[in-house]
Amino acid sequence: MIERIETGERSSKIVKYNGVAYLTGQVAEGDTIQEQVRICLEQVDALLEKAGSSRENMLRVTIWLADMQDFAGLNEVWNAWVPTGHAPARACGEAKLARPELKVEFIVDAAYG
Repeated sequence: MIERIETGERSSKIVKYNGVAYLTGQVAEGDTIQEQVRICLEQVDALLEKAGSSRENMLRVTIWLADMQDFAGLNEVWNAWVPTGHAPARACGEAKLARPELKVEFIVDAAYG
């Protein structure tokens, strides 16, 4: 059975199916890449908790950067946030994001239950 949490007109914040929670893309406003990454990861933490999961259960994370020049700043915050020994499979690429002020977007899939 598919469970949808906080479903809106275009998307659900979380979709749970067959032991995996799929989180909607997370973006945040802020002046620096580090600030936007910190806020996004706080939002990911909250959604993981709501899904009955945690950082330790992340399976895959896709990260879109508006500018690959921000890769080091992303990793500075990311490396401190990911629990040792629980790094998910990860992909990172450059993409034009929904609004010009956005620097990063996170897409997370995690096991739950």
